[in-house]
Amino acid sequence: MIDLRRVPDLWRRRDVTVRDLPFALLMVALAFLPAFRDQQTQVGGLPTRPSDALTVVVIALECLPLAVRRRWPTACLTLVSLGFALDQLRAYHTFTGAALAFALVSAGAHLERHRRVAVVLLSAAYVPLAVALGRLGGTEGPGEYMTFYLVLVFAWGVGSWLRATRAAEAERRRHVAEATRAAERTRIARELHDVVTHHVTAMVVQAEAARYLTAAPDRLDATLSAVSDTGRRAITDLRHLLDLLNPDHDTDGRTPSVGELHTLVEQTRSAGQPVEFTEEGSPAESAGSAEFVAYRVVQEALTNALKYAHGSRTGVHVRYGEREITVQVSTDGSGSRAGSPGGSGRGLAGLRERVDALGGEFSADRRAGGGFVVRARIPAGSPS
Repeated sequence: MIDLRRVPDLWRRRDVTVRDLPFALLMVALAFLPAFRDQQTQVGGLPTRPSDALTVVVIALECLPLAVRRRWPTACLTLVSLGFALDQLRAYHTFTGAALAFALVSAGAHLERHRRVAVVLLSAAYVPLAVALGRLGGTEGPGEYMTFYLVLVFAWGVGSWLRATRAAEAERRRHVAEATRAAERTRIARELHDVVTHHVTAMVVQAEAARYLTAAPDRLDATLSAVSDTGRRAITDLRHLLDLLNPDHDTDGRTPSVGELHTLVEQTRSAGQPVEFTEEGSPAESAGSAEFVAYRVVQEALTNALKYAHGSRTGVHVRYGEREITVQVSTDGSGSRAGSPGGSGRGLAGLRERVDALGGEFSADRRAGGGFVVRARIPAGSPS
């Protein structure tokens, strides 16, 4: 059985000519209904002539081109205008004369090139039609002709307005798409920064420390093993990030959370940074994005500790509340700057944007006695 809910979608997939054909056929059918025979479209004031064989040709010429009014608007308008002229000159005054208005609206909306030329030519063609109708005995004066001309201009104007509206909507969608792409690029850049910077910084610090352990093989082996482990974790995290960016990859959408902070702290300790980690409370089930942001705050702060205060005592304090997660990471400034690549400032700026997006508060300041402290208050409950 055919799913009726899919019918509109299937119909929209059909060629535009196929979709416009039913309206053209409807106009032809209405022209032969008794109820519409008195609904005349008339200009010039000639006495109405009874229908004959040519009437069918005129009706077909006025209506059938409407099937291509969007695909070939110029051809449609030309044929419909010719049929309308014959309709008025022969004084049939059929209902299908209204097709000229539809052709003008479609041309105004869909004609892409030579729009001004089309307007000039149609306006110029209206003058000899009016003159011919007058010579055939038309009773209308210049005012009536001008009024009908203004009606035609209005029909064209409606089409032009539809065209402008459609163009404005397309421009709006383009801007939205560009903004979405820019936001996605920013998000990807943040994720890459967080993943790469943390692991690479740890590897650089560990490699620097290994230089001074050549006389202690056991410690050197442990340090090099830590470098290898950090490198493997970096590869794993990068693969996971790339999987998230691949729309064809079936992934569970897993992202780091505060539940993995113990692992993060242990990684930092293995890089030679003394870290004291304390937690209060437990994560709420509905913490959502707050958990992810809290993890990134701790990760970036520990990365900066490795870079700029290597070896200094570092404290990580995380408190889980019913409605928020608060994070504080501080160093006492007793260590030394590691031989690691300098920062670009993107990490802290990205954290501030993430916390602000959830309606929280973020600060990163130097301490009076040396070192630094990073604080974040992150409202919980935002869906991830």
